Amino acid sequence: MGKTIVITGAGSGFGALAARALADAGHTVYAAMRDTAGRNASRVAEAEAYAAEHQVDLRTVELDVLSQESADAAVATVLSGAGALDVVVHNAGHMVTGPTEAFTPEELAAVYDTNVLGTQRVNRAALPHLRAQEHGLVLWIGSTSTRGGTPPYLAPYFAAKAAMDALAVSYAAELARFGIETTIVVPGAFTSGTNHFATGGHPAEQAVLPAYEERYAGLMDQVAQRLAALAPADAPASLVADAIVEVVDTPLGGRPFRVHVDPANDGSEEVSRVADRIRAEFLTRIGMDDLLAPHRATA
Repeated sequence: MGKTIVITGAGSGFGALAARALADAGHTVYAAMRDTAGRNASRVAEAEAYAAEHQVDLRTVELDVLSQESADAAVATVLSGAGALDVVVHNAGHMVTGPTEAFTPEELAAVYDTNVLGTQRVNRAALPHLRAQEHGLVLWIGSTSTRGGTPPYLAPYFAAKAAMDALAVSYAAELARFGIETTIVVPGAFTSGTNHFATGGHPAEQAVLPAYEERYAGLMDQVAQRLAALAPADAPASLVADAIVEVVDTPLGGRPFRVHVDPANDGSEEVSRVADRIRAEFLTRIGMDDLLAPHRATA
């Protein structure tokens, strides 16, 4: 049966690809994005055109993850329009590039606000409904940087994605007894097909940059080029969307806790396999192994 799904940050990149792929798979999909009447109006029109051309149920909804009021209103719109909500996909994110020292604490906090606190706002809006119905899926779009290769000049983004991953892991156990399942989809460095690098931010304070440029001349371009060289030429970003569809279409209780989509193979999957095994073993040791899988509805 088709599910009702909301995807944050679905105006472009992984979010837009996943929204279309899930709609193609027969689901009712709300592609959430901010400023739908302004700078993202063209993306709303593109989603509407795709829905009409392909005869799928792809909708858009205003959602700014920086605002609790916006998250609350978006979830209310989904529930009112579709009468259901089954899957929440945490995809919204923002990347910044540059020497870590150059970023002010306030700039680091802004990255954390989007990538971490944004998920909390959406959860606080959506989880009361998922808990009441005793089933659902919370799907987090992570990053191999949390446990794999970490090239320099991306530290604020990497730190935020690591924090989001830790939040997802804790939520998984806390939601299991409500029948809510968790999956973390972990993309590698896709340097094409997304807007991460193209729209990434840079430090506003420029004074420290010359010193780094003297020792690390052109480093950011080198990082992007070498990441691109690692990934096979035939590895499109749509692979992430395909993985999301497969997870959503898997029956409750059978979904994997973590799925890596990393053509460059930066080592994250190997490290995560150990970390997730230790988590499972520890919960078992303390008699809480029932938290490793969603419980069936009691009603």
